Amino acid sequence: MAKRKKNIQIFRYECQMTGEVYKTTKKATNPDDLVSVNAYYDMNPEEDDRPEEIKKELGIE
Repeated sequence: MAKRKKNIQIFRYECQMTGEVYKTTKKATNPDDLVSVNAYYDMNPEEDDRPEEIKKELGIE
């Protein structure tokens, strides 16, 4: 018996701050409130707990 292929729906959203487009498999209840990871850390620098090598790689510090 053939196995059915799962039909996964992909939703695309755009960050309001950076304009970055990203996709997810779950529909957002408030898509206007979504921000990218970089935009979140720009808004909340005190919560930026990424390792130093990642920050250097991204050119943050």
